[in-house]
Formats: sequence, C-alpha cells, structure tokens
Amino acid sequence: MSEDLVAYTASPTETRRYAGFWMRFWAYLADLVIVFSINGIVLSPLKFMNEGKPIEIGYWTVAGILSLLVLYLYFILMTKFYGQTIGKMIFGLKVIRKDLEPLQWSDIIFRELVGRFFYRFLFIAQLLYLVVAFDTKKQGIHDMLGDTWVVHE
Repeated sequence: MSEDLVAYTASPTETRRYAGFWMRFWAYLADLVIVFSINGIVLSPLKFMNEGKPIEIGYWTVAGILSLLVLYLYFILMTKFYGQTIGKMIFGLKVIRKDLEPLQWSDIIFRELVGRFFYRFLFIAQLLYLVVAFDTKKQGIHDMLGDTWVVHE
C-alpha cells in the first residue's frame, strides 16, 4: 500500500499521511550527522587529556559514555520540546501521540530511550526497523512502545 494512501484523521477536516520507511531513514541519517557533529565538539577536549589515550571506566570509555549521552539527550529533548528532531524538521515529519494529545515524558522515554536502547544494543534488532516499511500505520517497534506515529506535517 502506498504511503500516500495510508492516513489518519487529525481533525474532522484534516488528514495527514504516515511517514514511510525511506523518509524516516533519511531524517535519521540527517540526525546522525548532527549528533556526530555535536559529539565532535563535546569530545574534542578529551584528546588533550590522558595523552590522547581513551579514559576507561570498566568496560566503557568516557568518550563512549558521553557520545551515547549526547545521542539519547538529542533525541529525547528534541522530540519532547519540538515533536521532531532536526532531521525530521528537514523532511517535514513529526512525532505525535495516537490520541493526538501533546507528547508526555513517558511517551518520549519509551519511544526514544527504551526503543533506541533496544535497537542499539541488540545489533540484529536493527533489522526490526524494517517493520516500518510493512506496517499499515508505518510504526516501528519504538513507535509501538511509545504509542506514537510519525506523520508528514
């Protein structure tokens, strides 16, 4: 089914389309470029510490912890306060709740933190992003967890 034909009713007079796999993919890539750029700025002082060697905390490095923190904070805060990340803004996409109420912290935590954690730490789970391509409402697992849709603005 074409993503142009799949729609929801935002109000009695307004119809919007669910965002399909490819639009969301390109928005996500744009977001990754932004996050990597932020990480480049945030992590650059670490190059001057410990003679440029990674600072290890057990199994993790300080750079790894900070970069994950930037990634999660970017997606959580942008989605909470704007309903979209910069990548979604570029491609005209927005995250909404199924009941069309304003996004709550609980929605964001389940969608952005729990969902992305699941995808990131279970590498094979990244294939589950393909669910978006085949679901009639274009929801990924993280959307289902957060009871959200991604729609065209």
